Amino acid sequence: MARSASYEELATAFRHGNFSPLYLLYGEEQYFVDKLQRLVIDNALEPHEKDFNMDIVYGHETDIQRVLALCASYPVMAQRRLVVVRDFDKLAENKRFKAYAEQPNPTAVVVLVCSGKVNTGHHPYRAIKQLGVAVELKKLYERDMPRWIGAEVKSRNVQIDAKAVQMLTEFVGTDLQRASREIDKVLTFAGDRQHITADDVVQASGHSADVNIFELQKAVGNRQFADALGIAERLLQRASNSRGEALMMVGLLTSYFSKLWVLTSCQRQSFSEKEMASRIGIPPFYIKDYLNTLRRFDAPALATAFRTLAAADFELKGGSSRNERLIMMLALRRITGEGSNAALAA
Repeated sequence: MARSASYEELATAFRHGNFSPLYLLYGEEQYFVDKLQRLVIDNALEPHEKDFNMDIVYGHETDIQRVLALCASYPVMAQRRLVVVRDFDKLAENKRFKAYAEQPNPTAVVVLVCSGKVNTGHHPYRAIKQLGVAVELKKLYERDMPRWIGAEVKSRNVQIDAKAVQMLTEFVGTDLQRASREIDKVLTFAGDRQHITADDVVQASGHSADVNIFELQKAVGNRQFADALGIAERLLQRASNSRGEALMMVGLLTSYFSKLWVLTSCQRQSFSEKEMASRIGIPPFYIKDYLNTLRRFDAPALATAFRTLAAADFELKGGSSRNERLIMMLALRRITGEGSNAALAA
């Protein structure tokens, strides 16, 4: 029976060994694509069944006749066989798969994986979506990240504080691969403890309670140039890759000012504080801090911050011969308005 599904629905079904004959995975979030493939490979067959009953092929390396033959084959001493076709969108003559979708092999699990978006209004995607199970794996918005991080940690039978979730969200942005690595790092640091705190996030990142990227964000939000510069310099000194550390700081601050910019729109529309927090993806108890910061940054100041951070990002990625310390010092000076009495007014 044709239906669309979410990532969560498919992941749960695969973990419990519930499979349909035909799947179409497509979309821009590679992390979800890779995770679902890993789940189906791990759970569709027993380890000893894989040698004779699993085929993984790439669309640009094979032909439609071979793929159809693999899908039509029957399992050998197993309940089912598994065929994963990666880069299905690059498989020549894949329109011929329409006929297979109409009569799929009931003893096979066929997973067709596409790179990015596809036109599901045209065959073969239209037929596959109508007759199989299709899921579009979209990138998450930043406001969706706290929920995803919380659920990911919980799936590993560990609890996590809201502040720790927010710190991880600020740290990783919408990069799910990086988020997963940071979660692994924090859980490794916590060891056998079943509760993650904000302090765990800070220490797992190799920072200290008073010198970390979140304190940097706070100092910038308060327009405290000396404090912000001191934290940035110490972070750069401690980093094994100072260029990468500087880029991380720029990314964090860009995300921070993006939230502040969205808040200006929320204020014009008279949103409640709870609605504002939901819109920018932070816990409600943080919203007053953001609103207080916004009082220090009018529209021209926010525009200056964005331009400055974009320029710093360009320089750090090879657009300048300046070193990281100088780039960050100049950026922080411009953003905080150091030297302008009017800009420093709280």
